[in-house]
Amino acid sequence: MVKRLLAAVGVLIVLGAAAAVGGYVYWQSRLEAPLALDEPTLYQVPAGAGFNQVVGELEAQGVISDAWAFQLMARLEPARVPQLRVGEYQLMPGMSGLEMVALLGSNNVVTYPLTIPEGWSFRQMRELLGAAPKLEQRTAELSDGEVMALLGREDTFPEGWFFPDTYRYHLGMSDVDILRQSLTRMERILEEVWEGRDDDLTIDTPYEALIMASLIERETGAPEERREIAGVFKRRMEQGMRLQTDPTIIYGMGERYEGRITRADIREATAYNTYVIDGLPPTPIAMPGRAALEAAVNPLPGETLYFVSRGDGTHHFSRTLREHNNAVNRYIRNR
Repeated sequence: MVKRLLAAVGVLIVLGAAAAVGGYVYWQSRLEAPLALDEPTLYQVPAGAGFNQVVGELEAQGVISDAWAFQLMARLEPARVPQLRVGEYQLMPGMSGLEMVALLGSNNVVTYPLTIPEGWSFRQMRELLGAAPKLEQRTAELSDGEVMALLGREDTFPEGWFFPDTYRYHLGMSDVDILRQSLTRMERILEEVWEGRDDDLTIDTPYEALIMASLIERETGAPEERREIAGVFKRRMEQGMRLQTDPTIIYGMGERYEGRITRADIREATAYNTYVIDGLPPTPIAMPGRAALEAAVNPLPGETLYFVSRGDGTHHFSRTLREHNNAVNRYIRNR
């Protein structure tokens, strides 16, 4: 009788062990099962969401079919459950449930590009930031001065101080994050460029280099011309000539500019009109890129004092006023 009882207990133990092993194997198979996706799918981990809530939502959305398997893992093996990070994640077909869990605890959030072109104004940059999808807006109701104060640059005029480039952001970031990145980059690059400046410049400070670079950036998009335009500006300042660059007229006009400069505009005495004022305008007029900054501190030697647009994005450079007037007749008046 005892032997039979022991045998029965042994059988039960074996069956129980087999059931436990089978159950464990099945549980693991549910964790490792591929997601029920036919195409890449965006999933957003909301702020404050717990692990059980997230897998429950994923089951409700049909991404996984066995939320219980993950909830059991959280209870029995909590070390396998990562700290979830707020953001958007790209779930891919063929990805296993465990791979999904690892992704949701990683830094591999979906990011979005935001490109600030060279030569844009701070106003244009703010408009671009304001229209960026999924970027938190913290500065929409602030003045330019309040924005600079928020960035720790009180009493700093914003124009020119933000580096034009492509930045990437993700859900949870704000316009202040992009502004801070751009400002920090411009300050660092300006410092680097100023260290490599020529010895005989007509500009004396990094800020004047920033102003000069903004004029160069607005005058030409042709890389081979930047240093030559810088050379023209340098020689004109050395000889006491005014810079006479049209982009400063346009900047001084502000929102009044409608695509055309008149004779009255050229004669108008604004703080930025370099046909009227001597030397540089008081601030930058745009955001210059690195190439324009480098040109501003390394102008090309030469004798040219004038340039006029050919209408194709490049310029004709002249040494004398007579040659320049002939070029104006050829490229502007006849056109």
